[in-house]
Amino acid sequence: MVLLVHTSMTANHNERCAIQIEPSRSIQIVPEQNEKHLNEQQHADYREYRWKFIQWMRTEGKNPEKAEGYSDYTAYETAYRTARFDRWAWNREERYSIPPEPERATEYIEEDVIYRDVSNATKGKTEEALARYYRYLAGKYPGCEWEHDQRFSSSGDDSPRDYLTRRERRRVREAALATENWRETTIVLTSLDAALRPVEVARAKTGWVDTDNMLLRIPREDSSKNTDNWRTSLTSRTADALEHWLEERANNPMYDETESLWLTREGTRYSSRSLARLLRRLCDDAGIDTGGRTMTWYSVRHSTGTVLTAERDLKAAKDQLRHQSAKTTMKYDQVPVEDRRDALEKF
Repeated sequence: MVLLVHTSMTANHNERCAIQIEPSRSIQIVPEQNEKHLNEQQHADYREYRWKFIQWMRTEGKNPEKAEGYSDYTAYETAYRTARFDRWAWNREERYSIPPEPERATEYIEEDVIYRDVSNATKGKTEEALARYYRYLAGKYPGCEWEHDQRFSSSGDDSPRDYLTRRERRRVREAALATENWRETTIVLTSLDAALRPVEVARAKTGWVDTDNMLLRIPREDSSKNTDNWRTSLTSRTADALEHWLEERANNPMYDETESLWLTREGTRYSSRSLARLLRRLCDDAGIDTGGRTMTWYSVRHSTGTVLTAERDLKAAKDQLRHQSAKTTMKYDQVPVEDRRDALEKF
């Protein structure tokens, strides 16, 4: 599609710039409602910032490794929703500030989006737009990774999106074991058991690991929400694998000055993007057809929540996933109607 950029200037320097995607539709680089918050210098700064983000969405945002962008419709909707979020963040901070801190996105969902008189599907689309936004920001700005467990689905229900099925979990586990790499193997096995968030993989320390009791002991100061100490169960095969990794790690000079349980080959902490790349590679190795699903490290976490809820109960899933509220865990309660009917007939 031909990219058309229209530019004009007004006396008050409110420059308008748009990307035409259809004869009757264009993406406003700086929407009019955002312009009202900005002086001339801020407007020029924000326009350049937005231009780069929108171009990223259209050219590589969906799959940077394959230079595959999102559809024009998705780019249009995401641009609109993220501009609205930027305005909210400016009002909250009472100043122009970019990029918005990840904490602002969480506040926006919890204090604004969930109370809107719109469908759950619309709320889910807003969450997905912010997730795209922060995937872009994380690659451009230090400290801009947004660790968020999506509350709403754009399909209109509250079930988690894009999770691994039971069969896919087994195949990913087998692919991890086939790597002959204890570091990657234990990241995958531990995350399949403990439903680790990306930030928890990054923060994990050797002191968390209790192989004798088959537990991860996550102290309050290291937990992603920084609210409680957690004891998370591990399977015996994961505990055994961690023993092998700890022995290998002890002989690796890269870990001499750190308590980090896992580091990348470059000696850096894992990020959402590096973990997503790992998962996609393992899915390819395992022959898993991801179809139209967006496979991120949260796909592993969501699969654990879904399977554990079906096999045990919401309380077990809540504790294993380290949720503060049972309401968060409710979205994993996806027991089929037939299974519920069978349970009733047994009473």
